[in-house]
Amino acid sequence: MMRIKEQIHPGDSASFSKTITESDVVLFAGVSGDFNPAHVDEESAKNGVFGQRVAHGMLSASFISAVLGTRFPGPGTIYLSQQLKFVKPVFIGDTITATVTAVEQISEKNRLKLHTIVTKQDSTVVIDGEAIVIPPRCNNPP
Repeated sequence: MMRIKEQIHPGDSASFSKTITESDVVLFAGVSGDFNPAHVDEESAKNGVFGQRVAHGMLSASFISAVLGTRFPGPGTIYLSQQLKFVKPVFIGDTITATVTAVEQISEKNRLKLHTIVTKQDSTVVIDGEAIVIPPRCNNPP
């Protein structure tokens, strides 16, 4: 029987960082269909809550998926659920870091509970959440 990789332990983590560009926001609007003026219209955004354009929250959250599928737990991970709390805005030019940390192995269901957090360059938390994934399995017998 295949099972969760034995090398995954609570506290293990990985991160992915990226500086948000104008192109990222425009391309994400095109892919997602979210052309909210808060994201794509500088003049309209000046009169909004943040006084300037804000990057899509889901653009920032998507970097959690980048960590899951490429770094930790890694290729083959299946994303089952995600809870997110959007805490602070992300602006064009901000460098954000998505970090995923193992919280608990749920071995009988082959699941992994993870803490997911996205921070800005000054360590301000912009997104906080929790994910459940099916991690890649190892082929070692128990």
